[in-house]
Amino acid sequence: MNNFRFYFTKKQRSFMKKEQIAQLFEQFENSCQLWHGIECWSARELQEIFNYSDWRNFLKVVEKAKKACENAGSVVTDHFVEFNKMVQIGSGTQREIEDIILTRYACYLVAQNGDASKSEIAFAQTYFAVQTRKQEVIEQRLLDIARVSAREKLTKTEKKLSGIIYERGVDEQGFAIIRSRGDKALFGGFTTQDMKRKLNVPENRPLADFLPTLTIKAKDFATELTSHNVVEKDLKGESAISKEHIDNNLAVRKILQERGVKPEQLPPAEDVKKIKRKLESEEKKVLKESKKLYKKKNS
Repeated sequence: MNNFRFYFTKKQRSFMKKEQIAQLFEQFENSCQLWHGIECWSARELQEIFNYSDWRNFLKVVEKAKKACENAGSVVTDHFVEFNKMVQIGSGTQREIEDIILTRYACYLVAQNGDASKSEIAFAQTYFAVQTRKQEVIEQRLLDIARVSAREKLTKTEKKLSGIIYERGVDEQGFAIIRSRGDKALFGGFTTQDMKRKLNVPENRPLADFLPTLTIKAKDFATELTSHNVVEKDLKGESAISKEHIDNNLAVRKILQERGVKPEQLPPAEDVKKIKRKLESEEKKVLKESKKLYKKKNS
């Protein structure tokens, strides 16, 4: 939580004491609730935390936030969900009031359109910006891990197929030809070399290192099918195994096309080796920080 202090300007920090920052942080954390598995906040609760005494005035801010959401190309109803709820008004009686469920992104937009002279708004702008950024970083890391894992899995699957067909009379050169024919079937007539030129892949690097995760998994599935069927059908020789691999890649391509995906039209992805180095570097940093905290704790 202390890191939040670094995101404030000197002017903002001057009218916000450390205790107030800690209090606001706790208020935002405690008011967060899960709605259909998504972190959300009640507009009524935020009205109080944001120090707006009048609901109608706060609604004006919410309306500006909705407009900003729409202008950003997002679906407003995905982030602002209106509903009614019952509240106690004394003497055991209740009355119905309107409220709005706000996603983290909606809260950020509300804060951005609020009265910046309020210290609570200044804090909220920072809090939700940082939290949103953290989520984006986590989501991207998970996508990077998935792509690296998919690429490693394809390498293992191709080694497995290479071993199987080697025992059935196909050498390394024959395997390269079979794999290339499979690519041509998967990419709608584009050869491996065609795709490397299309995606600007260096000549000395494998095409798969620059393919998006979906295409890597498609190649992996087709290769797994070939391994299975070569054994199941007891296929031998380059010709028979090549035909099997082509058929499997065509079958996978058909599935993708039925879902509106043409593998040859997908844009290239970042070099998977570069992503792997980045992930390894991040892991080393985390490990280093963990050791520091451990030593500090036990010193």
